[in-house]
Amino acid sequence: MLPPTVKGRLVRLPRIAKKLILAGSDAVVLVSALAIGLVLLGDAPFRSLAELQLLFALVIVAGIPLLASQGLYRAIIRFIGEEMLFGALRGGSILAVLVSLVDYSTTRSPTGSAALGLVFWAFLVFGLSASRLLMRAGLARRRARGEPVVIYGAGQAGRRLVTALAGGQDWNPCVFVDDNVKLQGRVVAGLTVAAPERLPDLVRQFDVRRVLLALPSAPRVRRHAIIARLEQLQVRVQTVPDIADLVSGRARVDDVQDVEVADLLGREAVPPNVRLLDACLRGKSVLVTGAGGSIGSELCRQIIRLKPRRLVLLDISESALFAIDLELRRCLAEGRAGNADMELELVPLIGSAHYRTRMLQLLKNFGVQTVYHAAAYKHVPLVEYNMLEGVHNNVIGTWHAAEAACEAGVETFVLVSTDKAVAPVNVMGASKRMAELVLQAMSERLPEGPTTTRFCMVRFGNVLDSSGSVVPVFREQIRRGGPVTVTHRDIIRYFMTIPEAAQLVLQAGAMSQGGDVFVLDMGKPVRIADLARRMIHLMGFTVQDDEHPDGNIAIHYTGLRPAEKLYEELLIGKNVTGTDHPMILRAMEESQPWPRVQQYLELLLQALAWSDCEKVREILIECLGNYRPENGVDDLVWQAGRTAGAAAPTQSPAALATVIDLASRRTGTTAT
Repeated sequence: MLPPTVKGRLVRLPRIAKKLILAGSDAVVLVSALAIGLVLLGDAPFRSLAELQLLFALVIVAGIPLLASQGLYRAIIRFIGEEMLFGALRGGSILAVLVSLVDYSTTRSPTGSAALGLVFWAFLVFGLSASRLLMRAGLARRRARGEPVVIYGAGQAGRRLVTALAGGQDWNPCVFVDDNVKLQGRVVAGLTVAAPERLPDLVRQFDVRRVLLALPSAPRVRRHAIIARLEQLQVRVQTVPDIADLVSGRARVDDVQDVEVADLLGREAVPPNVRLLDACLRGKSVLVTGAGGSIGSELCRQIIRLKPRRLVLLDISESALFAIDLELRRCLAEGRAGNADMELELVPLIGSAHYRTRMLQLLKNFGVQTVYHAAAYKHVPLVEYNMLEGVHNNVIGTWHAAEAACEAGVETFVLVSTDKAVAPVNVMGASKRMAELVLQAMSERLPEGPTTTRFCMVRFGNVLDSSGSVVPVFREQIRRGGPVTVTHRDIIRYFMTIPEAAQLVLQAGAMSQGGDVFVLDMGKPVRIADLARRMIHLMGFTVQDDEHPDGNIAIHYTGLRPAEKLYEELLIGKNVTGTDHPMILRAMEESQPWPRVQQYLELLLQALAWSDCEKVREILIECLGNYRPENGVDDLVWQAGRTAGAAAPTQSPAALATVIDLASRRTGTTAT
């Protein structure tokens, strides 16, 4: 090991200086290998000085450029691996052939020249490899200082992970574990490969508190089985990034992270139908409302890879819009979107779908053909506490965006909905179901023809790691030492990943016939308490309960929040048909005629304009029929008014502007 001061100076040298040092070392190896070959063959004393000068000049003048062409000076010494050996083999072989040919041209001895080339090749390859391995060992820090870890997976990703960790002092890889019986018992990258059955013994032997999964391309089912096995060991389980992120350059192999919750579910991601993805996007002008949100931003990431002509980003949050616009532009600049063969225009717009006139203007001016309406208030308790804004945004915002889409000649309009719209018991679910009814009714009122806007709704369950979902909340609670808060022991939810949700939304537009409700076959629901327990175990802790009072993290059950259900459903009725995608279903659900829906909308506008929460609630109950709220009106402003002496309702500026806009359209005047 080099002294720390010397090592630090070497590491901080400019790249060109490091290359010169390496080239100088290789020049010594080249000369030494040739000299050893000549001495071992015993004919050096019988050669003329001119012959020796020619051979030594050849290996020095041709050797360094030849080795450089094989990439031996591009690799970072601290992270070199098997590619270095292959480069040395290729370069040494070519140079050995040249030495043999030049030697034969002067000695005319085929046997002697071949022997010289072979001995030279052997010592050259050994010298090149040994010098680099010694340099790597000298620059490496002491592994013993780091935390002992087991690496699960002795494939390419595992070997690269060991090499990457060798340059740091945080972790000390002790052993590989792999399911492949052909690798078990062998030494890979300096570590022994053990069978998975030995994991409990290895954890005790090396005092391991962390297992790193190096299985970026393994199927979800296999990863789920491995994680279930590791869950019993009370070790923290982390993983290297997905293979797609490694290939694209978005992540490095040593960017370990906590296990994705999608791996805990054990369900394979639903693969998209590429033909359906292309139908509403390729070469078209596309608008995403709520573009800075969890679903909206993922929609944008996937849309830019499908080669649209223009992508309009609309969001009321300036910071969220700035973040997604910056991310997309960086992705395009770095070529990670795969659309270098065409220009994509990104249009970031601050605004809300509430304003129909503004929506109509932007849809027409940018020639929008496809709309993905992801703008919504979705957090159940917050919408319950802010009832009027939730209904105005989710219902009136959807209505105005849809009306503007019809007038602007938009081809496809896709609403991002939720499983909470089925038999709703909360304002959020009721407002989303009302938005669905609006689009269903508008689909029936539209005349048939090539310019008719096709409306459809996409309904799915909880989205993993989305804003406000239980996963990031649980993870942060565990990192703080607990407790983990769960509302009820028996509460269950359907889950899907953010990319799955976005792909479902993108594919639905292509399959829409007008007024369709699409749902994803999401498998079995997950008990939230079980999810919390698994996350605690996989982060290296134990659950503290009556049976295990010495555990690390407690789970507290807080009781159901206002208007929260134990179980969620995806379908209102049982009339379901298949689609062009085997995992996507079309629900044939009851709708209402447009005149009746329009009447409810106008009543809703009046109630919103007067901030009358009770009237809004009555309208939703009457319109939906199956809206069964189990709590009172929890709107915080309304409650404060009742406490202050039942002040009379006052007009909401946003809703009042909507009423004025509606009146102006009826009379043909301009709203001011």
